[in-house]
Formats: sequence, C-alpha cells, structure tokens
Amino acid sequence: MGEGILSLAPRLDLRQSQSLVMTPQLQQAIRLLALSNLEVETFIAEEIERNPLLESAASDDDGPVVEREAPVEAGDEPAGVDSLVLGDSGGEAALDVDFATESFHHDSPADQAGMDGSLGMTGGSGGMPEDGPDLDAFADTSLSLADHLLHQAGEVLGGHELFVAQHLIDLIDEAGYLTTPLLDIANRLGVPLVEVENVLGVIQTFDPTGVGARDLAECLALQAKEADRYDPCMARLIDNLDLVARGDLARLRRMCEVDDEDLADMIRELRDYDPKPGCKFGGEAMQAVIPDLFVARRKQGWAIEINAATLPRLLVNRSYYVELSAGPQDKASKAWLSDMLASANWLVKALDQRQRTIIKVASEIVKQQEAFFLHGVAHLKPMTLKQVADAIEMHESTVSRVTSNKYLSCARGLFELKYFFTSAIQSADGGDAVSAEAVKSAIRALIAAEDPKAILSDDTLVDMLNAKGFGIARRTVAKYREAMGIGSSVQRRRQKALEGVT
Repeated sequence: MGEGILSLAPRLDLRQSQSLVMTPQLQQAIRLLALSNLEVETFIAEEIERNPLLESAASDDDGPVVEREAPVEAGDEPAGVDSLVLGDSGGEAALDVDFATESFHHDSPADQAGMDGSLGMTGGSGGMPEDGPDLDAFADTSLSLADHLLHQAGEVLGGHELFVAQHLIDLIDEAGYLTTPLLDIANRLGVPLVEVENVLGVIQTFDPTGVGARDLAECLALQAKEADRYDPCMARLIDNLDLVARGDLARLRRMCEVDDEDLADMIRELRDYDPKPGCKFGGEAMQAVIPDLFVARRKQGWAIEINAATLPRLLVNRSYYVELSAGPQDKASKAWLSDMLASANWLVKALDQRQRTIIKVASEIVKQQEAFFLHGVAHLKPMTLKQVADAIEMHESTVSRVTSNKYLSCARGLFELKYFFTSAIQSADGGDAVSAEAVKSAIRALIAAEDPKAILSDDTLVDMLNAKGFGIARRTVAKYREAMGIGSSVQRRRQKALEGVT
C-alpha cells in the first residue's frame, strides 16, 4: 500500500573501475616512437646530462645500440610502466620479434661481408674511420646575400642613404627580390619616396646583376642592360613575358618587329639570364637526410637493420649507483637517487622497445611491398596503416608514429616510410588494385616518351592507362599530373614549340 521512501541521508559507496593512466613516462615512450634517430640522439644527450646514472659508450658491431651494464632488481623498475609500455612480462612480450624468419638475419648485417657497401653506416662511426674527413668542412662558407650587399653598400653610400640601403637590403628575399612596396618603406622610415627610389637604383647596380628587382621583368631588364642588350625590341619582349610563357611566337614577332631568327636569338638570350640571382649566395646549408633503417637483399630474404651510427649506446652505471647509495644520505637524497635509477632503467627499456617496434613495422612493410624492392615503383601495392597494424597485432596509431619522420635506405634509394602507404586504384580488368604511386609513375613515363609533334591529352592518357590495366578517370589523371608539376597538353605543346625555336 505504501510507496517506498527515498532516503536523502548521506552515505559512502565503494566503486571499482579500470582506466588507462597516461603517466609522464608513458607519454614519453609514445613520443619516442615518433622521433627520428637523430632526434632520439639529441634526447639521449639531454637525459645523460640530467641523469648521472646514465652514460654513453661507443657502439660496436657486436652489441646492441641500447643495453644495460648489469641486471636490475624488479623493485628498481618504475611502477606501472612495464604493463603499459613494455608488456606484462617485463617488456619481452611487447618486444617479441621472430628473428628466425627470413625477414631477419640471425647476426647483425654489419658482421656480413659486403654489408658496409649495401647497408651503409653500420659501425659505431657510420662506416667511416674516426679520424676520417669531415664533410662539413667542404661546405660553402661564402657570405649571405645580405652581407654581400651590405659590404657593397658600405663602399658607395654613407650617412642617411646607407641607413635606407640597410633597410632595403634587409627586405630583399633569398631570391634577390624586393617585394615590399617602396611607398610603404618610405612611410615607415619617414623619408621621401624619391630618396628610397634613388637608393634602390644604387642597390640594383650591385652584384649579382638583377638583385633588388621588384618582379621578374625588372630582374631580366637589369641583366639585359648590364649586357648592353636592352634595346626597344628586347624591352617589348621582356614586357610581354606572359606571351613568352604561352609560346605565342607569332604575336611576339609582330610586337617586337623582328623575324624568326632574331626572335629565337632574343628568347635564347633571355633564357641565359638568371631569374633568381640571389640564390647563388648564402641561404641555409642543405642538410642531408640520414636514414633510420637499412634494407638489403640476402639469399635467405631481406636484412633489415637500424642505423646504429645515429644512436649512441646507452648504459646504466650500476657501480656508480652502489657507490652513491653507500654514502651518507638524507631522505630526500635517497628518494632522488631511486628516481634517477628508475628513470635510467625505464629509458633503456623504452629505447629497446622503440627499436624492436620500428624493426617489426619495417619488416612488415618490406614483406608487403617486396615487389617494389625487387622490381621498382611500378609494382608498389596499395597499403594502409591498418593493414600493417593488423598484420603485426599493433594499434594503427603506433604504426603511424613509427612511420613518421623516418627514412629507409635500400638499393632503390632513400624513401620515407610514409611513401609506402598509398591509396588504391582499381584495375580496369578486374584484377588486383594498384598503388597511386604506380599510376603516377606510369603517367610520368608516358609523358616523358611523348612525341613533341603529338602531345598526349589527358583523354589520350586515360585510354593508354586503361590499356595498361589501370582503371582511372580523366579528372584523376589531371590531379596526378598537376601534383607531379607536369603541365597540361596545351602548356607542354607551347613549351615544345619554344624549345624548337631556341
């Protein structure tokens, strides 16, 4: 008869739930996967500076890049890290790799004859004697463009004009162009526009010829004047560079009032000028891409190796830990020392986990793309991160991190790991799908071999690709062609016409 009464009295309840806690160490382990070998090397150097129990040793061909100096008791490990990062069995389950398969070699590839030539930098010094030549010493040490111009300005200008020149030179880009409007510069400096124009005129007489130009036409005109070739005909040609680009030779002949031979000479001379005169100076030195992995063909399969030259060998100095712990310590010092040991042990394990994970992902890539490594880009298969992740029983995000910022060196060249993941193009005959990169390679080959008198249109390319077994639409051909920087059939026809004239 009576209804239940809702109790409003306070009470305590115990509830049990599970959740994944992103500890700082777990977050660091995840970040390590996405770093390249050179970035990891920088990270290790910082950790060695911070942690007195860590030290690096010269790598050799017989030992792993990362190892421990002595076993560590289970109580020294950071709580919770093994189960989240390295697996429940102290990291071994998560690091499990089948080295008996043909994808691996039982010994380090560096131990094999001829390995230095095929896999490259496998020794502690990257295949180069420690006292070998420093290639950086051969780098160009010339002045930057700005320094080169400032030196010339200091010789011919002074006082207020030199101040304006310094400001103008600071605004000149690496190609040698001044793109900021002179009126804006005059207003900013509080000087008459005519003074800025006069100073710019002086700068435009500096080496390299053409520097300080505000557009391509002015740059070419400055060079023509320097060569004493800036006559009315050349001036009209330079003023109509759009017609030159379009290959409208008939109209150019009428405008310049010259015959075919004179026009050909003018266009040839125009092409000899430098459209970016500033690029020969300064600029940042190009940095060579250092491979993170080496892949080489062997009789029993493929040898896959981490580039040990870019990873120092990391040791946990247990003897120093024992020495420090044996001395007098207060509570804070003891806790700090324990934290340093736990951090050092974790880092060694995390780096070992990183290397094994990278090798595992790379071996699956090589396995699925073996036809590419054997026969070239035309045999590159469509592949997704999920396919690799499912095959090696890892999460897709882990594979994504592993393939970021990492390069693989093989007999066919240097490739970013992301290169091997491409979308699929369905085969025209109902066969296996092909990679988008393979289609791009086929388009590039067809255009490179086209007859200058019979330029291939996109529709013709579609027909030729379909005949090769690629089921592809015209808009896709146009998209791939533009992505490769190849002009349309009209643009290529005009380009061939210009080449024929010159």
